[in-house]
Amino acid sequence: MPTIRLKTLINADIETCFNLARSIDLHLESTKQTGERAIAGRTSGLIELGETVTWSARHFGIRQTLSSKITQMQTPVSFTDEMIEGAFKSFKHEHYFANENGQTVMTDIFTFQAPLGWLGQLADRLFLTRYMTSLLLKRNEVIKAVAEVDKRA
Repeated sequence: MPTIRLKTLINADIETCFNLARSIDLHLESTKQTGERAIAGRTSGLIELGETVTWSARHFGIRQTLSSKITQMQTPVSFTDEMIEGAFKSFKHEHYFANENGQTVMTDIFTFQAPLGWLGQLADRLFLTRYMTSLLLKRNEVIKAVAEVDKRA
C-alpha cells in the first residue's frame, strides 16, 4: 500500500495547529479547487473523536463522495481519520503534532489503497500518489498560513 509522509514546520503553538488540522471549515478552504463540500455528519467546526464527515468533491472530472471517521485522538498530539465509505479500497490518515524549538512539527502519514486491483495499482503508479501528495501539501500550506497569521494577531 502506498504511504505518503509529510512534515510541515509551523511557527505557531501545538494547540492551534491541532485544531486547524481538524477544522472542517479550513479543510473546505484548502480544497476549493475540487469544489469540496461537507454534506453529512460533522459539516462545520472541529471534528471530534468518533465523529464522521462525508465529503463531496470533484476529482478527475467525476463527482465523488467519501466518508471518514475519527478513530483515534490524543489532544493535542495526534488524531487519525479513516475512510468508512468511498472510492478508495481503504485509507488511513494519521496526524501528529510535536513542539520543537518553539515551532510545531506537523506530520502526516497517509496510507491508502486504490480500488480495482491491478488497474488501481497502475493508476497509483501513474498519478494517484502524486495527486494525493499535492492535495495534502495544499492543505498543509493553508494550515501553516492561517496558524502563523493567527500567531501575529
